[in-house]
Amino acid sequence: MDAKSIMQVFADTAYVRTGGSPEELKTAEYLLSRLENWGLKGTLEAFDVDMADILEAEFTVDGKTIPCKGYKNAGSSEVEAPLYYLRNTDDYSLSQCKGKIVMMDGYLGYWRYQDILANGALGFVTYDGNANYADRDIDQRELRSFVSKGVKIPGVNINAKDAIAIIRDGGKTARITLKQNEYTGQSHNVILDLPGEGEDYVVFTAHYDSTSLSQGAYDNMSGSVGLLGLAEFFASHPHRRGLRFVWCGSEERGLLGSKAYCAAHEDTLKNIVLNINLDMIGCIMGKFIYCVTGEEKLCHYISYMASELGFGMEGGQDVYSSDSTPFADKGIPAVSFARIAPNNTATIHNSYDTQALMSGEQMAADIDFLIAFADRMANAKRCPVAREMPENMVKKLDEYLCRKRPEKK
Repeated sequence: MDAKSIMQVFADTAYVRTGGSPEELKTAEYLLSRLENWGLKGTLEAFDVDMADILEAEFTVDGKTIPCKGYKNAGSSEVEAPLYYLRNTDDYSLSQCKGKIVMMDGYLGYWRYQDILANGALGFVTYDGNANYADRDIDQRELRSFVSKGVKIPGVNINAKDAIAIIRDGGKTARITLKQNEYTGQSHNVILDLPGEGEDYVVFTAHYDSTSLSQGAYDNMSGSVGLLGLAEFFASHPHRRGLRFVWCGSEERGLLGSKAYCAAHEDTLKNIVLNINLDMIGCIMGKFIYCVTGEEKLCHYISYMASELGFGMEGGQDVYSSDSTPFADKGIPAVSFARIAPNNTATIHNSYDTQALMSGEQMAADIDFLIAFADRMANAKRCPVAREMPENMVKKLDEYLCRKRPEKK
């Protein structure tokens, strides 16, 4: 793929495509059509996802209505209670949640939700956006099933400017009204197989869904374009190992596509020697990184190779918050590649993530490096990466997947 054809993909997919939506399915079918143009036959694999239609969402503070979006899959209920801003997460601060509607900073993660539940919160408020930006966008968020564990209290998301005003003005009494229709829908993984000489194979992943405000050019149509570039190359070049390409749906909703893939293909995971994941490459500004969830030797291999090829890069061992994680959790060594831009030149999960952030030439250069690395893995007489998960990575996976609580610093 050259720079022009790369940028055409961004133009063709310049719309919001949240997990489970008709727009996400439209994008999956678009990816299939791109493969068909090269004579490649991909398939769709559907998987169930929680869905919801918000019928009513209202948030008031001291009788004043605040613009909001209700949390999907947080049930239908109405609650009025004192408003409490949870500034810290120490035991004392959490103890003040009892009988309150709790406002908190950042995302609603598993441990935060379980903590406010355990301390008697009746509802919750989060906020996003930026106090210094002109827009008043509000992200549509959801209470994920693995977070709620079936115990739901109502929640809303508001803009940061309103959150600041509420606390500045000493807001006292809050009311949340939330009504919605919850149901089971479908998301899809797009899969392409390029068979090799034996049963072992490399699996490539990238997600193609976006968040509710975002066209998701950078995060992560860029990674999806990277997979297209890799597929185009290997369709006409030899590879000893089988190659499977998985464009994952609903990553932004909690890695749902890659989790569904691993669950549906449990019997063949043993044949995967390596997962190569692409999430956010090719932007105009920023540094290229790798993140290895596997043996440390792979870090050295990638660093040496990058130096050999004259391709600037840095990285290390860690768990990357992307579709590589479910594979690593199954004991499959994984590496994620990304080009990370400074926040003041490119942001994600908001309306500013558009193709204006992207460079066709940089995308092509990033894809060239990825082809060089993937070609070595695909054609090695024996895959050099150990099929094991080091103890330090197992610990990080347990923490990331909320099986163990991280130690407080």
